[in-house]
Amino acid sequence: MGSTTSCCVSASPKLRRNAHSRLESYHQESELSREETGCNLQHISDRENVDELNMEYNPSDHPRASTIFLSKSQNDEMPYRNVREKQKSLFISNHGTSRRKYSSCSTIFLDDNTVSQPNLKYTIKCVALAIYYHIKNRDSNGGMLLDIFDEKLHPLSKSDVPPDYDQHDPEQKQIYRFVRMLFSAAQLTSECAIVTLVYLERLLTYAEIDICPGNWKRIVLGAILLASKVWDDQAVWNVDYCQILKDITVEDMNELERQFLELLQFNINVPSSVYAKYYFDLRSLSESNNLSFPLEPLSREKAQKLEV
Repeated sequence: MGSTTSCCVSASPKLRRNAHSRLESYHQESELSREETGCNLQHISDRENVDELNMEYNPSDHPRASTIFLSKSQNDEMPYRNVREKQKSLFISNHGTSRRKYSSCSTIFLDDNTVSQPNLKYTIKCVALAIYYHIKNRDSNGGMLLDIFDEKLHPLSKSDVPPDYDQHDPEQKQIYRFVRMLFSAAQLTSECAIVTLVYLERLLTYAEIDICPGNWKRIVLGAILLASKVWDDQAVWNVDYCQILKDITVEDMNELERQFLELLQFNINVPSSVYAKYYFDLRSLSESNNLSFPLEPLSREKAQKLEV
């Protein structure tokens, strides 16, 4: 029953064979090489392998590449080993004896420091420590010293620069005081300190230079200047830094910013994954140097904020 034409067409082996042959011819014609089609585009996997090869040389761009300051810190002893500082951060005093803070079922010790809201004081200390290791464990050959960062050519104060200004490595406390002075006067955030370190290592990688006693202040100043404009909503103007550093001119600040951007190839993007990597590497640096963040018992108010 039904249409005779439709039954014949569907049951005809000849038509099914012809359709199958047309399908085979289509597959054969489609199997053409790149050379025959004239398409020499690089495959996406090949393009990704290029980034994999350059990953170790650009830690400020790739989240899986190890930071430079952490590798340099592992090649040297900590700048100071003060047992008192260690006891302040890891131990508490109880009737003249010291014991380590351990969390229990009734009391949980946490530090006031998260990846989204780092502790400003201790973040600046860790960044200063990272810069210290950069200077102390720089390459022995001595990288290229650019004029814009040379403190003798562009002094930050009117006082005479000593002849051996580029021979003595600064102490970690000196670096910390300089960075803290800029952050305190400009009212910068702790996140800006982490971005400052990202820009500093990106500059050293892109420009192939080393940070040394003769240029570290101006490199740090340029990184802070750029990070404050990129990260903070209310950026600090160049003329504001001239109020902090009384003897520097606006023209010098403008030229410092311009050349810093050119050396970065105008790459001021900091992915969240790179930011998180630098944050946790700074925490690792603090723990290895007995510069741990202060622990406090978890209160009811803090617990409610964590639940929110």
